[in-house]
Amino acid sequence: MPPPLQAQRLLLSHRRLPSPHRRRFTAVSSLPSAPAKTVAAAAAHAPSSILSIRESLLSGERTAAEITAEYLSRLRRTEPSVRSFIHVADAAAEREAEELDRRIATEGQDAVGPLAGVLVGVKDNLCTANMPSTGGSRILDGYQPAYDATAVRRLREAGAIVVGKTNLDEFGMGSTTEGSGFQVTTNPWDDSRVPGGSSGGSASAVSARQCVVSLGSDTGGSVRQPASFCGVVGLKPTYGRVSRFGLMAYASSLDVVGCFGSSVVDTATILSVIAGHDKMDSTSSSHDVSDYKSELVPLDLLESKPLNGMRIGIIQETLGEGVETGVISSIKDAASHLEQLGSVVEEVSLPSFSLGLPAYYILASSEASSNLSRYDGIRYGRQVSGDDLNELYGGSRANGLGHEVKMRILMGTYALSAGYYDAYYKRAQQVRTLVKKSFKEALERYDILVSPAAPSAAYKIGEKINDPLAMYAGDTMTVNVNLAGLPALVVPCGFVEGGSAGLPVGLQMIGSPFSEGNLLRIGHIFEQTLQNYSFVPPLLAES
Repeated sequence: MPPPLQAQRLLLSHRRLPSPHRRRFTAVSSLPSAPAKTVAAAAAHAPSSILSIRESLLSGERTAAEITAEYLSRLRRTEPSVRSFIHVADAAAEREAEELDRRIATEGQDAVGPLAGVLVGVKDNLCTANMPSTGGSRILDGYQPAYDATAVRRLREAGAIVVGKTNLDEFGMGSTTEGSGFQVTTNPWDDSRVPGGSSGGSASAVSARQCVVSLGSDTGGSVRQPASFCGVVGLKPTYGRVSRFGLMAYASSLDVVGCFGSSVVDTATILSVIAGHDKMDSTSSSHDVSDYKSELVPLDLLESKPLNGMRIGIIQETLGEGVETGVISSIKDAASHLEQLGSVVEEVSLPSFSLGLPAYYILASSEASSNLSRYDGIRYGRQVSGDDLNELYGGSRANGLGHEVKMRILMGTYALSAGYYDAYYKRAQQVRTLVKKSFKEALERYDILVSPAAPSAAYKIGEKINDPLAMYAGDTMTVNVNLAGLPALVVPCGFVEGGSAGLPVGLQMIGSPFSEGNLLRIGHIFEQTLQNYSFVPPLLAES
């Protein structure tokens, strides 16, 4: 019995790469030189929405009810075309905002947390006690957990208001959000294009300013690729940095809870709240959690070369065949900007980089085939009656699970079968070790590595839905980071042609384990000093 076509082609189509080398980076085009004394001549492009809300609340300039009403009004106006949310808890959000105002009035400013009045969207594969949690799958239609995921609970404890559950590819398996069992989300930059996936709803909601920040999950790029497509900041933390308790498992050794914001400051603020050890998750790390926001340097205090002495490696394999010319140009311009800020940028080769994609899909599918066995129509969700147990199982899964999920379960079950375990699963684990080693060696020479977050900008809805291999290839830039368990930050860095106002491109910054603080610091400097760009989608500009 031959292996599945997708597995064969993914595993066998990758050629051997040359031995590692590095060379001096050469920019496609030069950017304006930094001022002689300071780079503070440029205006900050991404003010913190969280800080603005907190200041207006504590000063009495605005109430939480007014802020909530503003966001809900925008959500209702844009949601018919964007479709970011599967469930909107508008009445609950309004009640929580009113309660917050009463608490500020009676108990004072000290009674509220750091995220007071901040509206958060939560990806629908994270459990929430007071609203449905479907994982984007019809098999869990109507399911409501009895508890909050740890990341959600920590946000609530900090004063955040959960406005609703965002759309996703079913159980996180997809790159466009077209794989949702409920609806197709669109990109606020062009509603004929995908927002990315699988956290496309969370990215789109922040881009359209339907909420202030949002939570997503990242198994192979599901935070970073949508962040690039939608022109927002996306952070994938180190594996174990944020508890996975309450996250519906896809591939347990790869899954990470991440976050989106319209600025690096907002993303850093959210990470400080949700990070940290959790006794409910044995894989969560006890590594100290910093106040990441306090480590960020504001624009007016930056030196003329704020990245002086920093070494940055641009991954050579991410700028070659299969990557759109406009994306390459944007990334090289971004690298040139990093040089203007004082860093040394060199190209570096990671010989195992192209091997990561097939290894990832073998490992992720194998873990999914085990994790998703719990959705059998008895313990959770929709049930289809049958004459015997096998018929009940088969009917419930056949009717409740989508095509992509079924295909990945079959691929994973095949890879784990006795006759093919060594040829596929074992081999993929060996490749994973090579990927980790390759990144470790590179990050011993460089402070961070950079690459595109995706080989293209957002493409048309339906363009790749019938070509799974082309869709899988879109994860080339991101899956290696998950295999190695490293943190990565995506910041908007430019545009390519498309839509009415261009399509955003994201720069991916990769760091050593638990170096989120360094990534956020560099990303914040880059974001503040990037001139002549505004990452506000036409959907908002028109309104």
